[in-house]
Amino acid sequence: MPYRDNLNRWIVVRLLPKMQRIVVARCRNESDADGYARVLRRLMPEATFIVVFDGDLPTETQED
Repeated sequence: MPYRDNLNRWIVVRLLPKMQRIVVARCRNESDADGYARVLRRLMPEATFIVVFDGDLPTETQED
């Protein structure tokens, strides 16, 4: 995995009905993600936004 992919590990997610979700933004640190979510909550008070750490690393398979 390239270093660049490891930089934006905090994501802002909008929760939708029926267990659906949309990734709205990716941030480098938790503080930036919290600030972004706070602005979105003010602009769209009827929507639900959460901040989560994206710890999922893609698995790399090697073909022999």
